[in-house]
Amino acid sequence: ELQLRLTAYADEDWFVRQLQFNLPKRPGHDPRYTLVGVKLYVDGALGSRGAALLAPYADRPDHRGALQHTPAQLTSLVQLATRGGWQVAAHAIGDRAIRDLLDTLTTLPRQADPRLRVEHAQIVDLADIPRFARLGAVASMQPTHATSDMPWVPARIGSARLPGAYAWRRFLAADVPLALGSDFPVELPNPTHGLHAAITRQDAHGQPRAGWLPDQRLSLWQAVAGFTTGAAFAAREEHWRGRLTPGMAADLTCFRDDLRELAPLALRDAPVLATVIAGRVAWE
Repeated sequence: ELQLRLTAYADEDWFVRQLQFNLPKRPGHDPRYTLVGVKLYVDGALGSRGAALLAPYADRPDHRGALQHTPAQLTSLVQLATRGGWQVAAHAIGDRAIRDLLDTLTTLPRQADPRLRVEHAQIVDLADIPRFARLGAVASMQPTHATSDMPWVPARIGSARLPGAYAWRRFLAADVPLALGSDFPVELPNPTHGLHAAITRQDAHGQPRAGWLPDQRLSLWQAVAGFTTGAAFAAREEHWRGRLTPGMAADLTCFRDDLRELAPLALRDAPVLATVIAGRVAWE
């Protein structure tokens, strides 16, 4: 009866409680609901200055954010989850948190495909971007975060760290898998809001006119790929979801207009005619 398809990640606290008994087994695959991994928290949010940074905050020089785990604790959790076949999706916003998370991947067996999801990856040290590709990590990012945060990010981190802020194109240039999403309920879930933010780096009013850090704008099809093939790859579902190809799941959104022909602000509010899940119309 479920009218959508859900790929889920278990709560970290639940997962840790289960470890008191034994490593929990993941439920079997279901066509509409699949529990594939566990969500860990490495640091906090940038707006509250909770994101863990390598250098102090520009607007609070005595503070570098907060880590939720010691490096040893984080490594232990990632190793345990991976050993049990659980994929890790880890909230890591600041460059210190991201580096600690990537360091955990160096402790895994070489033949492993952890496909660790670095959720948000908002402020990254440029030296760590190539490590994503080498270590098999996915940059799971949300375009509307950049356009929501752009008024205050420069004050938080200063100009020197801006090249690593919401650096979508730099990830793609380094052959890092890029998955895009909304981070609902923090942001609205409409994917066209994400497409608009990705290709313009502008807010809902088309500001700033040139886009914020415009060298990191994506093309429309790079953005679409992030929401489709990239999202499927990030969930280890690329063999059956994410592309409109014979033999793949018929999950699709039908727009009224050709998205390639819409002006950016029109794209943001492009009307949807129908959604189809597993070949059946779920909404129209």
